[in-house]
Amino acid sequence: MNNIKKISAALRDTDAGAIFVTSPQNRYYATGFRSSAGDLFICADGAAALFIDARYFEEASRSITEAEVICSNDKPLLDIENEFLASHNVTKLAVEEGSLSYAAYKRFEEKLAPEFVPGQKLLRDLRMIKSDEEMEILVKAQRIADEAFTNTLKLITPDITERELAAELTCQMLKLGAEDKSFDPIVVSGSLSSVPHGKPRDVKLQRGFLTMDFGALYKGYCSDTTRTVAIGEPTQEMVKVYNTVLLAQTEAIKAAKAGMLGRELDGVARRVITDAGYGEYFTHSLSHGVGIDIHEFPTCSTRSEDVLLPGAVISMEPGIYLPGHFGVRIEDVIEIKEGGCFDLTDLPKELLVFRA
Repeated sequence: MNNIKKISAALRDTDAGAIFVTSPQNRYYATGFRSSAGDLFICADGAAALFIDARYFEEASRSITEAEVICSNDKPLLDIENEFLASHNVTKLAVEEGSLSYAAYKRFEEKLAPEFVPGQKLLRDLRMIKSDEEMEILVKAQRIADEAFTNTLKLITPDITERELAAELTCQMLKLGAEDKSFDPIVVSGSLSSVPHGKPRDVKLQRGFLTMDFGALYKGYCSDTTRTVAIGEPTQEMVKVYNTVLLAQTEAIKAAKAGMLGRELDGVARRVITDAGYGEYFTHSLSHGVGIDIHEFPTCSTRSEDVLLPGAVISMEPGIYLPGHFGVRIEDVIEIKEGGCFDLTDLPKELLVFRA
């Protein structure tokens, strides 16, 4: 994966002569090389250079083809970076103003010669639209998570704890080829299922709903899935809430298409839940973008003005949470297309019931 040319082309529609890429996620998006350090400059004229220390220099030199890789041991790094920028007549430099710490921003602003201008949105908008290569990786990440979940279901018994089940789910993803988990799994049961981001406990699975929210990291990209199952026979209200959440998600997936505003899609799911009498218990947004980061753009919330464009990949995760009683969330990941969407998640959604 290499997006340096794409970023360079996008810069030509701005007044910045180059962009200074500092976050690990955006360096990876640009170069396909992962590191915890490095200053990447991409110019509107097509030139690019990664200034990196000796820890990564050899590997970066082998891996990166569209940028010069520079390691300096005998001259101050910022002096060399200024020479590079001057050689390409850069007077305005786009920066990741939303990722840099205040201290780092001020230090770079003082030492680098060009005037700083905002560059976060340029990278955010490019990353929002996934290429065919990115989609293949995202689908593979989702398939790993799907299979891991299917395997983990076989381990659900009254004798396993939430923390043990979370560990098993993570282990399954790693065995199936994930590099890591996308985030710490949420595995919560009983009354704690009403907490959207509850943490797994050292307690055996409780009667009621069991919510599992998890994701696999594969080739630097995340998957994101939530399924809710019942431990013991569910009550009539539990079944009603589950079916309401499922209908809300189904209707939103059916409605999703390019050109919608985020708030419009959120409204499709929210109306189903509100009409069923649970509107106040849907306490978060319907959706967020998924990619290199587990939370990206666009978003689908009650106030979101983000436009859903073809190639955007988003979660679809309506939920109902009755404090102190139980909660239900069902989450798939979809790709927005012209006139519809593609569901990356390949898992059943009927309510599964396990012996208490």
